[in-house]
Amino acid sequence: MDYLANKYLRPRKIPSTACSGCGLGQVHKKTVKAIDELGLGVEDVVWGTGIGCAGRQTFATWKGDNFAGTHGRVYAIASGLRIALPPDKKIICTVGDGDSFGIGFLNLLHCARRNVDMTVVVCDNLGYMSTGGQYGWTTPLGVKTDSSPYGTYESNFMQEGQDVLNILKDAGATFLARHTSLQGQEAVESIKKAILNKGFSLVHVIYPCVTNFSDRALGTRKPIAMYNWIKERTYGLHDRVPENEMCFRTGIYHDASNTRQEFSARLLEFTREIQRRAR
Repeated sequence: MDYLANKYLRPRKIPSTACSGCGLGQVHKKTVKAIDELGLGVEDVVWGTGIGCAGRQTFATWKGDNFAGTHGRVYAIASGLRIALPPDKKIICTVGDGDSFGIGFLNLLHCARRNVDMTVVVCDNLGYMSTGGQYGWTTPLGVKTDSSPYGTYESNFMQEGQDVLNILKDAGATFLARHTSLQGQEAVESIKKAILNKGFSLVHVIYPCVTNFSDRALGTRKPIAMYNWIKERTYGLHDRVPENEMCFRTGIYHDASNTRQEFSARLLEFTREIQRRAR
């Protein structure tokens, strides 16, 4: 067990039960590394999880306080905790692409609208991989999955100018970034900035699923093939991208940290004003 796991994670949850070659552990470690580099302890963070691969693998791994909100409800629970907890307590949620951009999307948007102080790390394996490998909200066009044997044909949230991060920005999110799990310190730095923002932050991290996505889309379960597939399609925000190529544009999309009043602070201020009027 390495230093970070020994310091922050529960021994009975290590090693992970994720499939061989899964990149979810990379996302998990980057999040814990960001916490450590900020000098935060177990007592400083409340960790929430969703459902699917991301929820199952990160649920109750944190040595401190944990909660789970399946099927997109993690954000409602986190919002309630934000009001109840001291303002310096950090709330971090690890969720999948379904929990964030599918069944939980409406709840996510309202957290962005309210600017609730939480950090959402979206662990995106490009589809519904925990239920066998169906296509989802970020599955690339043309990719074969269990539910698209001839290739996906629906528009998604990362192609054709329909970037989900733009929607979240317009909804009011104050920090947004995208990375892949193959990227190193760059992703850690974005998660650190997200945690430090007193408002709604989201870091979208694409990671490889070897068992289902790679098997259907690439015809192999060799991790190196899936990892290379992601690496070859990863670009910076300002890089030139080949026309009509599926790509992952990575970096900080939007940083308006600490520029909007945070939800719980606004609510408590409003409550005090109502109490003052009632005297």
